[in-house]
Amino acid sequence: MGALDAVGGRVAGGATVAFRPSGSSMVPLIRSRQQVVVAPVAPAKLEVGDIVLARVAGTVYLHLVSSVDLARKRVQISNNRGRVNGWTSHDRVFGICTEVDGASRSGVEGKTLAADSNDSS
Repeated sequence: MGALDAVGGRVAGGATVAFRPSGSSMVPLIRSRQQVVVAPVAPAKLEVGDIVLARVAGTVYLHLVSSVDLARKRVQISNNRGRVNGWTSHDRVFGICTEVDGASRSGVEGKTLAADSNDSS
């Protein structure tokens, strides 16, 4: 089990998780070892350009939503260099990236489950 598998399990369980992924496939949106925050997501609200934590063909990625198929309840996941990882169902999308190095990501408002159900904070 890889590091992203463990994070995916925590986010799928309802936790918002901060961690530092490594790799260069998301540059310049996310650079290796920058801190990201991922929160549980309502997959039906995802749009092209959202950064999500999702399982595609057995591997967990922190990559972009590159296409949305609402009728089939699935999204296509790609890195930021043009490589398409593949399609995955909504139940395999664990969370959405809400922050990178302390800077909030635009377009995530109303998509996190915490935003829909955590009014007592």
